[in-house]
Amino acid sequence: MTFHTGRLIDHVHLHARDFDRTRRFYEAVLAVFGLEIQFGGDDWFQVDELFVDSDTSAQPSHVHLAFQARDHAMVEAFHKAALAAGGTDNGAPGARDYHPGYYAAFVIDPDGNNIEAVFHGPNTRSADSVEIEAVMG
Repeated sequence: MTFHTGRLIDHVHLHARDFDRTRRFYEAVLAVFGLEIQFGGDDWFQVDELFVDSDTSAQPSHVHLAFQARDHAMVEAFHKAALAAGGTDNGAPGARDYHPGYYAAFVIDPDGNNIEAVFHGPNTRSADSVEIEAVMG
């Protein structure tokens, strides 16, 4: 079976009520995946396709966001880091019956979003990431 990904979602935008707390949470969680904040300011940051800003007037996002893990150990490290950074357990690391090989953990972030790390089982990827180069003209 072959899956094609990286074509539909351009970015995910979350609103943080306590921006500093939320930023610390995502810094800790994303470090597990070898990622760090790429761009940011006093009230916003961006990592890959994830954009988070400070907006105390907006309603919380309440989305389910899943990060791709490379293996079971990364799912477990995500769960541990997320809890240590202020997340709330929403499903310990383990196999799920969504499809064979699905191994995941779930944590509620400081703003009420359901954040997941998932490993879909052994696979081969055509590339580590999609590279986009802006064309100036």
